[in-house]
Amino acid sequence: MICVVGSINTDLVIEVDVIARPGETIEGKNLTRYPGGKGANQAVAAARLGAQVAMFGKVGTDPFGDDLYAELLTNGVDTQNVERADTSSGLAVISVAKSGENAITVVAGANVLVDPDYIDDHLELLSNCDILLLQLEIPLDTIGYLLRSLPAERPFVILDPAPAQDISHLLLERIDVLTPNEYELDLLTGASDIEGGSRLLVSRGVKNVICTAGAKGAYLTTSNESTYFPAFPVEPIDTTAAGDAFNGALAWALQTRPLNEAIPCACAAGALATTKKGAQPSLPQLSALEKILKA
Repeated sequence: MICVVGSINTDLVIEVDVIARPGETIEGKNLTRYPGGKGANQAVAAARLGAQVAMFGKVGTDPFGDDLYAELLTNGVDTQNVERADTSSGLAVISVAKSGENAITVVAGANVLVDPDYIDDHLELLSNCDILLLQLEIPLDTIGYLLRSLPAERPFVILDPAPAQDISHLLLERIDVLTPNEYELDLLTGASDIEGGSRLLVSRGVKNVICTAGAKGAYLTTSNESTYFPAFPVEPIDTTAAGDAFNGALAWALQTRPLNEAIPCACAAGALATTKKGAQPSLPQLSALEKILKA
């Protein structure tokens, strides 16, 4: 069982020619609404590949919350631990440029109410899953509390440090895999290169660091070695949720493979996610993943 503790959002996606600069007003080409949130995206990503996935988080009592709950169910995600809070659901406004790059503004809504009391209510279930996926769109104090509360050896913890924040006060020794992108790695460490930054995080206690670098691939750093994994060549049209596809696929693959064999699966899923618009609509099915891996 994979458990995901994290955000559940509605994404309002605006298509633009270029990302607006500070103080600049630009024309939007199209507006589309998608289910999203890093937590929900990663849960759906793993479920679409065939994993048994349970989502932990909160949505509001607004119509967005109804839709988000239903979308998780439609994708085969266990939602019995998703609670309804008397507030608005999380919302993300995403500008997507012709290049495929994006800029995102997030309103936390019900996600901010995923607190230590919520963790206490569900700790037994979370402690007994096989793989636990975490991100940083719920309160950082909640993530810290959860890491301190888990048993020492179970579950296997994957933390996606996005959106980028200072995680130095977290129990880094309890993180089995940390998956920053290049920007997040730079913010976390201040190092000028991927290997240097990754080795710094390992020295601080993280067991494994996988730095994702888009079209350049991914880099695994452990206490013993550094390994490069090439990207899968695709024509990107929207990079939204590519990191979530990577993390969800990584969790799915780790159920049956060692880490060095799971990473190519994650790279393939991340690449495929850039070839479709939207967050959850872009997350690949198993058949598409198997096809690109064979190719």
